[in-house]
Amino acid sequence: MISLQVTGLTKSFGINEVLKNITFSLQAGDRAGIVGVNGCGKTTLMRILAGLDSADNGTVAMAKGLRTGYLAQQDTLQESGTIWEELTSVFEPVFRMEERLRLLETEIAAHHEDSQLFETLSNQYDRLMATFEDAGGYSWKSQIIGVLNGLGFKPEQYDYPLSTLSGGERTRFTLARLLLLKPDLLMLDEPTNHLDMDTLSWLENYLTSYQGTVLVISHDRYFLDHICNNIIEIVSGRSEQYRGNYTAFMRQRMERLETRLRAYELQQKEIERQEAIIARFRMFNREKSIRAAESREKALDRMERLEKPVEDKTIRFRFEAKRRTGEDVLQVEHLAKSFEHKPLFDDLNLHVRAGEHIAIIGPNGIGKTTLIRMLLGDLDPDAGQISFGANVDIGYYDQHQSTLDPNKTVLDEVWDRFPAMEQSDVRGALGMFLFTGDDVYQPIRTLSGGERGRVALTILMLRHDNLLLLDEPTNHLDMDSREVLENALSDFNGTIITVSHDRYFINRIADRIIEMQPDGITLYLGNYDEYLEKKNAPKEVIREAGKTRTLIEKEKKKEKLSRQAEKQLIQQRNQAEKAVTEKEAEIAELESQLSQSALYQDTEKALAIQLRYQQAQKELEDLFQEWEKAESALNQ
Repeated sequence: MISLQVTGLTKSFGINEVLKNITFSLQAGDRAGIVGVNGCGKTTLMRILAGLDSADNGTVAMAKGLRTGYLAQQDTLQESGTIWEELTSVFEPVFRMEERLRLLETEIAAHHEDSQLFETLSNQYDRLMATFEDAGGYSWKSQIIGVLNGLGFKPEQYDYPLSTLSGGERTRFTLARLLLLKPDLLMLDEPTNHLDMDTLSWLENYLTSYQGTVLVISHDRYFLDHICNNIIEIVSGRSEQYRGNYTAFMRQRMERLETRLRAYELQQKEIERQEAIIARFRMFNREKSIRAAESREKALDRMERLEKPVEDKTIRFRFEAKRRTGEDVLQVEHLAKSFEHKPLFDDLNLHVRAGEHIAIIGPNGIGKTTLIRMLLGDLDPDAGQISFGANVDIGYYDQHQSTLDPNKTVLDEVWDRFPAMEQSDVRGALGMFLFTGDDVYQPIRTLSGGERGRVALTILMLRHDNLLLLDEPTNHLDMDSREVLENALSDFNGTIITVSHDRYFINRIADRIIEMQPDGITLYLGNYDEYLEKKNAPKEVIREAGKTRTLIEKEKKKEKLSRQAEKQLIQQRNQAEKAVTEKEAEIAELESQLSQSALYQDTEKALAIQLRYQQAQKELEDLFQEWEKAESALNQ
């Protein structure tokens, strides 16, 4: 059953047309992500669906009686009670049902001798009791506690007045109330803001099993990958809907672009061919040839011209180390650090080998960035020793780009660091990061966070260091730029140590995870998904202490074999998706033929096409089952 149908939606602000043609539909139970560059109209669309803004044109159709709930990016909290009081008020209808049940119990007891009235009251009681139980009559307290705990609220915070909550806590409270209301259509605008990794994991599990329809705006690709079965991309004011999660969307988007580009190129060639024929006919300058030329010109005029597909510009670069390090890159022994008598870590030990790609994770304030600054020499340890191996060249990415001079232009900031380079080479490097033309003369202070990040990455690329220390490198970058950065780091032949909260990024580049906790560090082989598996199976946790090099290599080999099996499943899934796309194109062509009235003058041919159309529909269904089987195996 269709839960939401959006058709031809448009919205302008003055002369700026933000939404031009938004069309998509969601079935009941779908979980869809809305993606697109900043400013493309994602929040505008969601506010229209939530009834807070109106569209200029188009329609929004929802299933009859559909209850909606909306979480905005900006805090709109107005309640004045405590956390517990306000969440308890969500179940006010349940409390009224309970009062009615008590009254019915009294009436039933008073009329037990009147069999007819007794039966009527008993039936009312049974129906109301079923409704009461479905609405959480016996579980409302556990539901509230479960949601509060899942969203990171401690029991001692339950009685906090809402007026005392921080911005992040207020957002989490608003999300908690919305989840308890359980609307049929749950609309969330950036719900992952202010959530740590544990809370994100809980929310993902909650939304995956949510009974209603979910529509979410998020830049968290790992989140979109784990909860969504549809992705809606907004590009230049228009929408494109894709079946599958974020990873499937990225693959399908490229396939659609390639298909449209081929179709455009073929049409252009046909147009050129027809124009050449028309030109030859006109050269003959005879009545018959002129009529033939005019006939072909009219046919060209009637042709629906395809727009040339334009792919958004993305950065393109790679990291290369100018020299190799020794086998041992970094040794940290018995490291300790405190601030204002508060210990961050104590007796921290770490051994990093050449070529390892390591991600450091842990709760905020645990000391991840402090550790990076100590490795850089910006902070001194209270105790312990840090030693680097032979030929180690350190490159550092600062998430705040504090080393950039705000008064310099983009060109001068980079050129001053590499004065031996020709200006054309510097501009060429900046061009890889989308700084072209007069862009290079912009002062650093006028750049956005993402643009400053691209300047910092340009400098890091040109240094050719063999040990990269990265502090939240994906912050401020758009989704496409993150993909390119991940590809460059995955192919890097040096060593990487990165601090990141971006789980998709960690999944792509890490072959080892270091988790920092108050009681020390734990090391895991593999990426983020493999870290989660091992974290949930304590016996498989791999610690640094007591591990020989031979044992570590054996474990790495075992992990590699596991990944090879996964790659085979991914290949099967990709082949099925490609076959689905090709079959859909065949069906579209058959539908086009069947819609032409001239076809039915040849009954035999029309029947053959109709039979082929029915067979293609069945084949498409079989292909969908193959795709879902492979997708299910990958998600197990």
